[in-house]
Amino acid sequence: MAQTTPVVVHFKDMDSSERILKSIEKRCEQLRDEFHEVARFEITVSEEGAGYSVQGHVTGKNTDIGTHAKAGNAGPAADALLDKIERQLRRIHDKRIYAQRRDARRDSPKRTEHA
Repeated sequence: MAQTTPVVVHFKDMDSSERILKSIEKRCEQLRDEFHEVARFEITVSEEGAGYSVQGHVTGKNTDIGTHAKAGNAGPAADALLDKIERQLRRIHDKRIYAQRRDARRDSPKRTEHA
């Protein structure tokens, strides 16, 4: 059974775009496949002056990330936001994995040389 992660996309003060919605959902599913600790994505796209602002919040097991991005168009702003989220998820994920490996290495008995 395939695991699904809720991807909630809000379009604030603008019309929703099916193309941007599908792009965000696809990218979030790719991130969920790579980072299994993620439980929910919440993305808000809003028109701001001459450009667009996108805010994102990702939650999951020991994971809580919030970030934002701006661009002239909504698509590039959403891509920039998801790039930031991916970098932050990777940093958190690597810290967990490598911290466990370091701890295991510290706790292992040291080799002794016999003369």
